[in-house]
Amino acid sequence: MGTNKFLSLQEYDYNLPKQLIAQSPVEPRDHSKLLVLDIDTGLLEDRHFYDLPYYLTKGDVLVFNDTRVMPARIFGKTDKGSKVELLLLKQTHKYTWRALVKPGSKMKKGTQFIVGNNEFACKVDSVEVDGTRLVVLSEELNLMDEGVVPVPPYITQELNDPERYQTIYSSVPKSIAAPTAGLHFTEQLMEDLRKIGVEIIFVTLDIGWGTFRPISVENIHDHQMDSEEFLLPESAAKTINKAKTEGRRVISVGTTCVRLLESNVEKHQIESNHIVSHGFGNTNLFIKPRHEFKIVDGLVSNFHLPKSTLLLLVSALVGKENLFRAYSHAVKNDYRFYSFGDAMLMI
Repeated sequence: MGTNKFLSLQEYDYNLPKQLIAQSPVEPRDHSKLLVLDIDTGLLEDRHFYDLPYYLTKGDVLVFNDTRVMPARIFGKTDKGSKVELLLLKQTHKYTWRALVKPGSKMKKGTQFIVGNNEFACKVDSVEVDGTRLVVLSEELNLMDEGVVPVPPYITQELNDPERYQTIYSSVPKSIAAPTAGLHFTEQLMEDLRKIGVEIIFVTLDIGWGTFRPISVENIHDHQMDSEEFLLPESAAKTINKAKTEGRRVISVGTTCVRLLESNVEKHQIESNHIVSHGFGNTNLFIKPRHEFKIVDGLVSNFHLPKSTLLLLVSALVGKENLFRAYSHAVKNDYRFYSFGDAMLMI
């Protein structure tokens, strides 16, 4: 389909009662609900996440994003005592960060304030087209000392344990949001999956502002994704390529893994349509309806916001009719939505 063809964002809207937006995670992690969707038949089943092994088989490959959320949220104040909040998105220089700043309306170019426990001087160097700011600090910032783990704005309750917004296998802290599909996994569940012959591999995609930046255009094709860095280890690439060659399923845990794998094969499709290459890379791939999946056969994912790039990715995989029938079922049956909510398995 040509990129100039109109695809309306309004077609991917839905109504969600506010009480279904999860404010805290389920304990234990794997006791969340699991809505299972058979992509081919459209059949829906209501289960719990600990039932996941029932739907997988020996030889399936589960791909996890092992990124960790960095403590990218810092607080400050102006010389008049007004509160300032920064979400640091990406370090562009030793003293410079691209950031989301609150209150944005008052943070104009040249605005000065102090941030962190050590009260570093900070200045807004520029205001970008997308509303982010480039901020310059007087000293290099140690986020581990100065920052806290950010949670999405729709979670209004204080997070008692910051580790609950991290996966149990998270590694290097370079993301500003969690790969939330992975929050449901426990050590015992992963061991149960290994026992039945499921292959578990880890890749890394550093989740940035682009993953959840709202679509601001009506024609979906006009939206541009921000670039995000990824790493596909050699051992993981070999496992995926062997599985695809042998006709076995590759199932992504979360949308970030889908984008990593599909963008990797897009880069190397001249060599082969179903082979991924290991190494570091960047992706700004926007997966939307009519995307031809070359690597990913199934997906574990939470329920996503209306009109979001993540919802469009899911629709691309399962089809619009399946998507909205599943979401309607979830709303009617009181599933919990978004980051701390329940999950779907789509195979």
